[in-house]
Amino acid sequence: MDVKEAIEERRAYRSLEPVKITEELVADLAKSASLSASCFNKQPWRFVFVYDKDVLEQLFSAMSEGNEWTQYASMIIAVFSKKEFDCVIKEREYYLFDIGMATALMILRATELGQVAHPIAGYDEDKAKEILGIPEGMRLIALVIVGKHSKKISSVLSDKQIEWEKNRPERLPLEKFAYMNRYRESKEERK
Repeated sequence: MDVKEAIEERRAYRSLEPVKITEELVADLAKSASLSASCFNKQPWRFVFVYDKDVLEQLFSAMSEGNEWTQYASMIIAVFSKKEFDCVIKEREYYLFDIGMATALMILRATELGQVAHPIAGYDEDKAKEILGIPEGMRLIALVIVGKHSKKISSVLSDKQIEWEKNRPERLPLEKFAYMNRYRESKEERK
């Protein structure tokens, strides 16, 4: 699978079945993230790879309503950092951008390996940080839910989530976000 194929294959599936998690897999995913670009090579990303059943069970209690499907995860990757780990140039804080790129590379590698790596924002940050031992000064940016895509639709999904399982959610047309040479505000953006 090449990069373009991995980009096209990547989906945020919620119907999961177990996948074997090994230290080699964790190292592979972490290595993929580590090769990402970052401002002055500061590499601000930090990850906790959670695959111990007891810790996963505790982490499930931090999920928001609608994320019950995460209980079928084989691994959850906590993505965290703080702005001081990366460049702050004038008011521009680069850490979120740099961590997003590193996480995207990890997600694409998981896709290439035939897995689902679904980033979510629906969790109690303080509770998840406490469970994982992430210090108070850090920002828990995302949780990435890892498993194998199941063709059988999970019974815990909402009607909307079921629709997203069956059909990729609609993507914005290029003219809504890609501009040639200069930005041109649309009528919708002016509202």
